[in-house]
Amino acid sequence: MRLDAAFGVVTDLRLGFVGGLWPTIIAIWHVPSLLFQPLEISRIFMSHVWDLYGDGADEAGRTVKQGLITPHAYGVVLDLGAGYGHTVNYLDHSRVTKYVAVEPNVHMHAKLRRTASAAGYNEDDGTLLILPCGAENISTILSYLPAPHPPVDTLISVLTLCSIPSPQSTISLLAAEVLKPGGQILFYEHVLSEREDVMWWQRFWTPLWGIVFDGCRLDRPSHRWIEDVGGWVQGEGGIWGKEGEADEHLFWHRVGRLVKA
Repeated sequence: MRLDAAFGVVTDLRLGFVGGLWPTIIAIWHVPSLLFQPLEISRIFMSHVWDLYGDGADEAGRTVKQGLITPHAYGVVLDLGAGYGHTVNYLDHSRVTKYVAVEPNVHMHAKLRRTASAAGYNEDDGTLLILPCGAENISTILSYLPAPHPPVDTLISVLTLCSIPSPQSTISLLAAEVLKPGGQILFYEHVLSEREDVMWWQRFWTPLWGIVFDGCRLDRPSHRWIEDVGGWVQGEGGIWGKEGEADEHLFWHRVGRLVKA
């Protein structure tokens, strides 16, 4: 693997750290008790980091998401790790009846709400629901959604499975308890490479990357975990790569659409 590819994350680490550090220090200055709330500090930090990186990450995956989400998402859509709401801009409003944004970082909710409203989804008319919990909180998610269960037609994960706790059990439970029979999961994730040299560097950088980017891991084979859940309709959808992406990229992406039998 070329050294420039192996060390390409250094710039992102530096910018992310610098971009999130000063606003977080200011927040602690105003509310010193935050020093005793490490999770809250992490969320404040990440909200500023994603404010810096979110639009760029969205633009980098725009073509993929236009082909994956826009023609396929329908009904009740559950967006895991919705962040600032970039995914809502890819939904076809004529086919989507409700947008449910799962985002545990409440510091992102105001901008997420504005983005969804601009796309035509609002809490007042019941087309928008923002849940302040993580993807792993299955019972909480279900408690907010009306029966019958499972309640979701389309489950979307965009650059989210890299950071959720207990990813394999969470994916399995989401598929079993949240996604309707005949429903679909649409995902676009950076995953563990199939090249041994790239794997080594992904595992090398993951501990430091996770500190700066809210637990994000470069070394998760998320696409395989989704596939291994089983119970998917054979011959419909599938898993594929990001067109034009070099195979030595540390952020190696897989894209997929799988339908629940």
